[in-house]
Amino acid sequence: MTIAVIHQPQYLPYLGFFHKLNQGDIFVVMDSVQFMRRGIQHRNKIKTQKGEQWLTVPVFHQSSREEEYIKEVQIDSELPWARKHWNTLLTNYSPAPYFDKYAWELQQLLEKEWHYLCELDMVLIEWIMEVLGIKKQIVYLSDLAIDGTKSELLIDVCKAVDADTYLSGSGGKRYMDLSLFESAGINVIWQEFNFQSYNQLFPELGFLPNLSIIDTLFCCGLETRKFLGAN
Repeated sequence: MTIAVIHQPQYLPYLGFFHKLNQGDIFVVMDSVQFMRRGIQHRNKIKTQKGEQWLTVPVFHQSSREEEYIKEVQIDSELPWARKHWNTLLTNYSPAPYFDKYAWELQQLLEKEWHYLCELDMVLIEWIMEVLGIKKQIVYLSDLAIDGTKSELLIDVCKAVDADTYLSGSGGKRYMDLSLFESAGINVIWQEFNFQSYNQLFPELGFLPNLSIIDTLFCCGLETRKFLGAN
């Protein structure tokens, strides 16, 4: 069985994103699909002493087409977003037990000169994969020369990467046509991820789930692996 995980790149995604990657064999990056403005492709949440806070990478919207692909989205480097993000992380996470272990590498990555959002997202995702020991083949949708939408697109991607199984998040149940997968000989399995609590900073605020993986990594270190499930 070869399991494909097909997902849009996100900015410092949450723990469930990496749980999903860990269950698959091939990670297909959906870089040639529509960019969702104010989505989590260019922002994510962290925990501060005041509660949740978004870290947002400013981007241009230059495409004249109605649809702008993720791979085309450029970062607005005129704004000092990287320094702002780093200072926010430093202010709020420096007391975390594993901050010093990962902070320097993260700072170096953030402060490189970035032009395209997808490139930034994927460098950060691959760094976290390396830290957590998630070793998967990575393929970009734009390299597969596949068109289509929804179920047809997912099926064609699985065929293109020789995957006989597609791992979907629970949200896929709302739009996927399972009969098409069955006809194509592609098995569908569902991600089973339940967010477990861990010791976060600012405990007086209670546990906040679904934050960026950075929160988990700084608080738990390599113990983050225990939340990834067996692969």
